Amino acid sequence: MKANVGNTDKLIRIILAIVLGTLYLTNTVSGVLGIVVLVFAIILVATSLISFCPIYPLFSINTCPNKNKKP
Repeated sequence: MKANVGNTDKLIRIILAIVLGTLYLTNTVSGVLGIVVLVFAIILVATSLISFCPIYPLFSINTCPNKNKKP
């Protein structure tokens, strides 16, 4: 797996996961929707940690900076 999630993207994903997790833990969202929100938050954290989003290649998106740029 080639990294396709950049640092800014990771930060946004982590912040969004914290917000979604907080909504679930404070019972603002509950029931089936709460579980969906919690699973989405876990997916956001996981993709941030491994620096790979499986949806990005489908749309040719890459937010990871290219370290081998030619001058």
